Amino acid sequence: MSRAEIEDTYAEAFRSIYAEVLVTARDRGWLDHAVAAATGNASSTILCDCEAGLDRHVGPGTAESTPDGRPGAVLQFHVPRFRKDRVAALERALLVRLSQNVLTCPTTACFNMLDSETYFRLGRKIAFFGDGFQFRDVRHGRKVWMIPILGGEFAIERRFGYLDGLMGGNLWFMGRDLDAALQAAERGTAAVQATPGVIMPFPGGIAASGSKAGSRYKFAIASTYEAFCPTLRDKLGEQSRVPEGVGSIMEIIINGRDLATIAQATHAAIAAAVDTPGLVKISAGNYGGRLGKSFVYLLPRNH
Repeated sequence: MSRAEIEDTYAEAFRSIYAEVLVTARDRGWLDHAVAAATGNASSTILCDCEAGLDRHVGPGTAESTPDGRPGAVLQFHVPRFRKDRVAALERALLVRLSQNVLTCPTTACFNMLDSETYFRLGRKIAFFGDGFQFRDVRHGRKVWMIPILGGEFAIERRFGYLDGLMGGNLWFMGRDLDAALQAAERGTAAVQATPGVIMPFPGGIAASGSKAGSRYKFAIASTYEAFCPTLRDKLGEQSRVPEGVGSIMEIIINGRDLATIAQATHAAIAAAVDTPGLVKISAGNYGGRLGKSFVYLLPRNH
């Protein structure tokens, strides 16, 4: 069985600020509901308020414990650092998502995962929902606000830290057809999911519609990357960058704590997908350093 070609290129990541939040619940079912709601509509900052996703599950049955001993999930929320309102934007995204999607989900609690000098007083702001009946307490060794709710009480940590992170790590899986490209991407996402410290914000971890900056329409800040659309190969002629024999391309976007962690996840995904039947090539998207200065190389560099 032939292996896919791995292009000697790099993914171009750019700086972000991000928060890590731990959500716990009585059981995995309610935890999954909270995770899905809190990270929904957060695929791309092209139009979403942030990029968010599941980093890892913790608690019983895993190597990491949770403050309350229940099933938990670590979530990441990223906002690009180039946004002038980045701090306010991240706080707003967290405020909306934790109050509307975690507080409202039965049996949940919410804790901070980042020990940093920079932080938001999110617990206090969300606690105002208690309408004067909220109170401060120490639960499970954490300083929390307790909010009376119909289901009992909701515990949320008082402070949530934020740090510098990275967004935009990516891989392109070029298959001879849709099935091959999708299977390769699915293998890649499974490997990324096993790497702590990163998220994949798109549905199922996979983006079927890669974008480029700008558009022929003034109201659009991004548009389809036509040079890599297989159905446009004949129409574009020499301007098409779709390799011969490729009928479908799937992309993985990887955000995370730092360059080393994203690189680890990238190489794990490549190793998991390279032998997929029908996969022609693995590549990545970049803008020649115009978007970000953090490069994730697909092949080892010669020094």
